[in-house]
Formats: sequence, C-alpha cells, structure tokens
Amino acid sequence: MRPLDAAPSLPTLPRAHGPELVAYFQQAGVREVECLFPDVTGYPRGKLMPAASFARGQELRICQAIPMQCVTGEYSYDPIFPDRDPDVRLVPDLSTLAPVPWASVPRYMAIHDCVELSGEPCVFAPRSVLQGVVAQYRAQGLAPVVAPEIEFYLTAAVTDPNLPLAAPVGRGGRAEVGQSAFSMNQLNELAPFWDEFHAALDTLGVRADTWIHEVGLSQYEINLLHGDPVAAADQAFLFKYAAKEIALRHGLNAVFMAKPMAGQAGSSMHLHQSVVDERGHNIFSLADGMASEAFRHYIGGLQTYTADLMLFYAPTVNAFRRYVAGSQAPVNVQWGEDNRTAGLRVPNSTPAARRVENRLAGADANPYLAMAATLSAGLAGMTERLEPSAPQQDNAYLQPRELPLTFSEALATLGRSVHAPRLLGADFVRGYVAVKALEHDHYLAEVSAWERRYLLPLV
Repeated sequence: MRPLDAAPSLPTLPRAHGPELVAYFQQAGVREVECLFPDVTGYPRGKLMPAASFARGQELRICQAIPMQCVTGEYSYDPIFPDRDPDVRLVPDLSTLAPVPWASVPRYMAIHDCVELSGEPCVFAPRSVLQGVVAQYRAQGLAPVVAPEIEFYLTAAVTDPNLPLAAPVGRGGRAEVGQSAFSMNQLNELAPFWDEFHAALDTLGVRADTWIHEVGLSQYEINLLHGDPVAAADQAFLFKYAAKEIALRHGLNAVFMAKPMAGQAGSSMHLHQSVVDERGHNIFSLADGMASEAFRHYIGGLQTYTADLMLFYAPTVNAFRRYVAGSQAPVNVQWGEDNRTAGLRVPNSTPAARRVENRLAGADANPYLAMAATLSAGLAGMTERLEPSAPQQDNAYLQPRELPLTFSEALATLGRSVHAPRLLGADFVRGYVAVKALEHDHYLAEVSAWERRYLLPLV
C-alpha cells in the first residue's frame, strides 16, 4: 500500500489552506476530508467535508456538547453545559493532514481543535486540556516528552456482545491457545493484518518502534516513539483508529478494553515521561549524571495526586478489572528503579534518557487526558517541591493499596477532589464527572450474565 502523497505524480502535500492545496486535492482525486477530533472517550468524531471546501479554509462548526458525548451516546444535562447547546469551530491542525488508508476512494483526514466562537479553546475538548497543561510547562521554559506503549487484543469478529471474546483463527487454521509471550511465530500468525496495519501507520505518519506479542491470547504491544505530548497523543489516537479500521477489513476486532477477556492479561497504555529545558537537556539528571531534585519532586507529584486523577487512567467500569496484584498491573503508586511491580517505574537508562514510566493507564484511557493527568501531577510536584517515598526495592504488590478499587470509588474521589480542578480546569473536571456518572448509571441499569447465570436458578 503506497501513501497518496508519496505517489511520484504528486507534488509535496501543502500544509496550508489555499490554491496549492485545492490543486493538490484535485490532482489526487480527493473527494472529501475527515474533519475529526477526539471526544471525551478518545473516540474519533467529526464531519466529512468536501475536499475543495476544506482546502479553501471554509469554516466548520459542531455542537459544543459533542466532545463530551458518553460512550452510550447520551449527553449530560449538568448545568456546567450551556442549555443553549452552542456551536464551536473545528480548526484543523494541518500538520496532521494525511491520506485515509482504508478509504475506498481517495480521502484525507486532519485532527481538529474545538474552539469557541470567541476564539478561546473549548474547555471540554480533551486535546485542549492537554494543550493547556503543555502551555504551563512552556511558561516555565520547559517541555515535557512522552512515549506511549499501547497494548490491545485482536479477536474474532463479534456478532453477539453477550458472548465472550475469542481469539481469531490464524494462518495455521486454528486459534491461539496461550503461552505465546514474545513469540515471533504468533506475531506472524495474522500477517495480512499486520502488513496492512504497518502500511496504514506509515501513511498516517504514526511513528512506531518495537512490536511484540504480549502475554494474552492474541494480545500485542506496540511502542510509539517519544515526542511532544500533543503530537504523541495524536499518534496514539490515530493508532487506535487505524487498528480498528484495518482489523475490520480482515474480519477481526482490535480491542482496547483494559480487561476484555476473563482470565487473560489486561491491556495497558504505559506512559514514559521526561522533561527538557530550553536547551533540550533532561532536567531529571544533573551534570554529573545523578538524579536531580526535579526528578524526585516530579515523582512526588505523581504519588500525591494520582489517586485523585485515577478516573483519567481508568475511565470505565471494565478498567478496574485490570488492577490485579501479581499481574504487572499496579495496585499502588510506589516507585522503584526497574521495578515492574511498582506503579511508577524508573527504567535503567543513560542520564540523558532518565524518565518515569507511569504504568497506571489502561488501553481504554483517552491518551490526551491520561497524558494531561500525569503531566499536570508531575509539574505540580516540581512546583510544590513534593518529596516522594523511598524507592521500592522489593515486590510493590506487598505494599498497601493506595488507589480507588472500583469505578464508583474513583468517581467519588474525583468528584470531591480539590486538586483535580486546579490541575486540569474546574469546568472540565465537573463536566467529566457528570459524563462518567451518567455512564455509570447506565451500567448499573444493565442486568449482567453473572446475575442470569447464578441468580436465576438459585434465588
């Protein structure tokens, strides 16, 4: 599969509205552009726009409520959301303009920001929230650097949501049975999917590093390259979009639930993070290579504020099934050098690459909000000079649990937090709590398979 803008007959893709982009789209036969943005779940929403209208810079608007749409399709009527349901403008980030690899006719896409008609960023848009946190770093002459590691499952097609997910049939004619961590053979089992997925990521400009088969049945992990947090979140957003679309083309489902299969490993989105100054030097290390005070305080901030922010790392009821002691999923915010039992791991590295790996976020987390949460907590730790605990040398699973154990507990913790509104914006946090409360109410109204299995015959 060849990217459209790599075709020899086309000039370099223009990155500005105007006649050159109009001509480019005409020459490439592009019919329309996906004007998309991540909603509160991290799901791509937006509008299709005629390519010529997009190229000329025609204004596009959408309801302000859409970025805060629940996973159920419902909307909260909390007073924080205006009753008049006003418009916001969709403003494209033209650096993200790229061909849509799975389109049947030539189509492009671009990630957009939601901007109020007054010109202010929409406080309910996840990309705006992350941009605001990055701006706080920039005001201090600093730049955070993030690299996500994303895990997901490939499953057979889902025709009945009441049935458990199942591993797909591979090239050998049977489904995987397990014990395949880091297996190259199993990584090759679904080669047609991987070939097209690789090509799609290249077309979209998503920079992937290593690819591995993980512990679970047809579970995989792909590491994305480090960079600016907004760009890294964009990459994770497009990665998930592409994985789902390409999987469907092969009769598969790409599943980013944190715990999609009972008895199988959960799926995480580990976030490696560091901070550089205006010269590009990692402020977590001193000139002699030793860890700096900023490094300690950053970890102190993560330890202090993670419990309040847990609902951004685990945004669904299913997410809390992942936190099982002994499963390489954290149950507290202990930290340690190269210690995978801790929620905050410091990998062995050179001083220039000293970083913290936040292992809390599940694969179902919105990458923009998970990054905003961890970066805001770290910045607060440095600003407030918060001291961390002693590094955990042994098994951190043996330490007391320090985090909410359930969705309802995390929702209540965020709802009464005095810190989260300060870190991420009061209106956004209130709106997020309202959306998650509505989703939880919807979940509680569902009668589960467990209830039918055990209560129907016995009570």
